[in-house]
Amino acid sequence: MINFKDITYLKEGTVRQKEAYKVLLELNLFELLKNFNPILVGTIPINIDVESSDLDIICQSENHEDIVKVVREKYGKLPGFEVKTIPSYKNLKTTIITLEYKTFPIEIFVQNKLPEEQDSYLHMLIEYQVLLKEGGVFRSKIIALKQQGLKTEPAFAKLLNLEGNPYEALLTYGFQKGYIS
Repeated sequence: MINFKDITYLKEGTVRQKEAYKVLLELNLFELLKNFNPILVGTIPINIDVESSDLDIICQSENHEDIVKVVREKYGKLPGFEVKTIPSYKNLKTTIITLEYKTFPIEIFVQNKLPEEQDSYLHMLIEYQVLLKEGGVFRSKIIALKQQGLKTEPAFAKLLNLEGNPYEALLTYGFQKGYIS
């Protein structure tokens, strides 16, 4: 299993993963965010990204303004820099910091919850296990659905025949299959 908490796995990956690694190093982003427990999640780490895929980084902070200040000071002048706060998602305040660097849109998600317990990390772990189990044809089908505009979790839910809210259904599926505990 890949240690997703250490981005060095990217430098041995696909062309896009290597590009992502280079960008993250150039920005020194993980060093800047180290006090906020950053983890890269989403499609790029598990090689189901499409051309428009972004770099999603999840972090933990009790005081969202702390991380916003740090990121704004360093990257506030980059294209696409924006800060949005979602009042409540599962009773958790979520702040999303967006910016662009080279060919990558970057989104930093902040919640006062361990990154390893955040839904986006759990989704990625489940998706990774499914991809390992199902193989290359399944991966190709997921990518094709994403190229048609479907988001990742709905694409997995569709191919796995999961009913209801795809985000919740995927978590339930992952717990049932023992992919996460």
